[in-house]
Amino acid sequence: MDDSSSEKSIISLGAWLQSPAGNYVRDWEQARLEELTADIFGFNATQIGLPQIETLRGSRMPHTWLTDTNLPADGHDNEKRPLVVIQEFEELPFETASIDLVLLPHVLEFAEEPHQVLREVERVLIPEGQVIICGFNPWSLWGARQALGRMIDAHFLPEEGEFIGLPRMRDWLKLLNMEVGNGIFGCYAPPFESEQWLKRCAFMESAGANGWPVFGAVYIVQAIKRIKAMRLIGPAWKTKKAPAAAGVPATNKIHRQRVR
Repeated sequence: MDDSSSEKSIISLGAWLQSPAGNYVRDWEQARLEELTADIFGFNATQIGLPQIETLRGSRMPHTWLTDTNLPADGHDNEKRPLVVIQEFEELPFETASIDLVLLPHVLEFAEEPHQVLREVERVLIPEGQVIICGFNPWSLWGARQALGRMIDAHFLPEEGEFIGLPRMRDWLKLLNMEVGNGIFGCYAPPFESEQWLKRCAFMESAGANGWPVFGAVYIVQAIKRIKAMRLIGPAWKTKKAPAAAGVPATNKIHRQRVR
């Protein structure tokens, strides 16, 4: 996937979020993210990509901004959420260990090199900084619908998106020395395109969370950057004590000159 196709696909996802199914996902994610970010303290936080989802709406940090590859859309409040325009998500224009919180709403699924995006996120996070990732769950009705759509050329979501399962995402984060949480699943309604049918299936949210929690259409996972402390396990070298010299009795001798 080249840069242009990746860019086009994530733009298509932004347009899809305006559909009834997209609103359903966006409302659930924004509500969960508002709860999560309210309890994360620090100074600097940024959302990378997909401005249609307000991931930092509940954050109390004094400096928050949006990092994206596009200019802001009409209605974007640049004073409230300043925009940093970048060329690609794989190279972030931030100093190492300078950000307290990074949010990635569905960016990895459309990035050309998702591993590099995660490496960049790990680089810019401060020690004990946090990353929150939103993703589509391939082991769900929505994942099955997307797989079927590729076979019959009738896609439910943008074609170029690659669903990344939560276990796989956890493995990627652990390779970067991240401490990963359990993850939260949601959006258990079938992949209907009608708002009316989505509302009729609203009862499935509580039923799914209790009965089949890992089969939600989307998930949110949170990870903390840990820095392993250095521990001295032994001296770099050993000094050998010099053996004490054999004891010699000391006597005071007075030499008197004999007078003849």
